[in-house]
Amino acid sequence: MQWLNLEDNINLLSLIGAILIILITLVVVGRMFKQMKEKKGEAALADHEWDNIKEYTNPLPIGWAVIFFITIVWAIWYFLWGYPLNSYSQIGEYNKEVQNHNAKFQEKFQNLSKEDIVKMGQNLFLVQCSTCHGITADGIDGKAQNLNIWGSEEGIVDALKKGSKGMNYLMGEMLPATELGVAEEDIPAVAAYVAKEISAIKKTANENLVARGKEVFATCVTCHGEDGTGVMDGQVMAPDLTKYGSADFVVEVLNKGKTGAIGAMPSFNNGLLNDIQKQAVGEYIISLSRGE
Repeated sequence: MQWLNLEDNINLLSLIGAILIILITLVVVGRMFKQMKEKKGEAALADHEWDNIKEYTNPLPIGWAVIFFITIVWAIWYFLWGYPLNSYSQIGEYNKEVQNHNAKFQEKFQNLSKEDIVKMGQNLFLVQCSTCHGITADGIDGKAQNLNIWGSEEGIVDALKKGSKGMNYLMGEMLPATELGVAEEDIPAVAAYVAKEISAIKKTANENLVARGKEVFATCVTCHGEDGTGVMDGQVMAPDLTKYGSADFVVEVLNKGKTGAIGAMPSFNNGLLNDIQKQAVGEYIISLSRGE
């Protein structure tokens, strides 16, 4: 950015306006000092006083009123049509720099190997997420979500038993399955069905329970839908279970934020993480549940 660029009409007019205000102020002040020396006019005293000191009820000098009016008009013009709203702003410059940086980042890291993107995710996790989830991602003894099982069949069982705090979906918080009419002994069956037939895991340790889980899953379709996508009548009502077990599910949580036991996790759509970094965090978290 060039400072004092007089080829820019906004800069030029702003400079002219500032010079005029200064000159007019000097003229008015000079005239007032001259009047103070030469003019000894009479004026009525005001009714109020401070410590027996009174003041004259002198009218507002016309020069001061004119300067005040011109300053207000100039300030309104400057704000609405000049800087910062219509041209340069520090926020706009910062956002542009962030966009340029993200574009360079995208170009540099778009073809990372799976191993490298998981390493990137681990580094980002330690900086951004470990405060609540712990450096080993275990949730610090239940204070936050245990990410070592998140994305696994065990994680589904855990969510069914404990319920799940909302991710800003229309249906809100999911209650424990037993409070929704699911028998406790059927929870492993539902987890097996979701893991094998709906989620991105595509396998289960309890093949013999899948059929029973499909029957019991009818209790869950009110929020998640029969296909598990959580979309009903064109509206997203609940998390998309077809993404569960993949990095995309983690990315969705990062984009939406999530309410947890120790408070609300904010969304990361504020520029703190770009798309590649979110995907990297997702890949790292999913690698934990897979024991990689």
